Amino acid sequence: MTETAEPRTRLKTIVVFLMLVLVFGAVVVFGYFSTFNRPISTIILVRHAEKKIEPDNPDPDLTPEGGARAQEIARMFGEAGINAIYATQFKRTQQTVKPLADRTGVAPTILDAKQTDELINRLLTNHRGQTVFIAGHNNTVPALVSALSGESYGVIPESEYDNLFAVTIYRFGKAKVLKLKYGNSSTQGVGSGTMVPVR
Repeated sequence: MTETAEPRTRLKTIVVFLMLVLVFGAVVVFGYFSTFNRPISTIILVRHAEKKIEPDNPDPDLTPEGGARAQEIARMFGEAGINAIYATQFKRTQQTVKPLADRTGVAPTILDAKQTDELINRLLTNHRGQTVFIAGHNNTVPALVSALSGESYGVIPESEYDNLFAVTIYRFGKAKVLKLKYGNSSTQGVGSGTMVPVR
């Protein structure tokens, strides 16, 4: 009697083990395929539009050309389903996003230009699956793009205001960066100075 009970116990153990493996495998497969249904995050970043050159003023307004560029942003992204808008404490970034904010009804969130890590944390937690627009500076924008994508982007030349970065962040895998030019062309590649510390 002992001899027949032992093989049955062993068989039951094997069946239970196989069932657990199958259940675990199904959970893993379901989890993998369910990620395809989850929305991706899209982060659109620009340097602020053209600013007035006022050497003694660290917080100048936009020029008329800068105002036109800000309107172009609103035209391009007013119907893009923007969920959040970020700008820095400087008027030039806030004025850059104002027409877009007015058009979409999304109030800009103001963060200190040095709060790069805080902004990245918000993008990766609070804004998963959303479309976010950010106006920054010629050094903070590439720093954000680099941090989000894992690729290296250098400081935007002082003369360039027409760069636009679209970063697509997937649930898994490496983020993709699309770099575009928008609005009126800027003089390319002149000046390397920055006014705003990254951190």
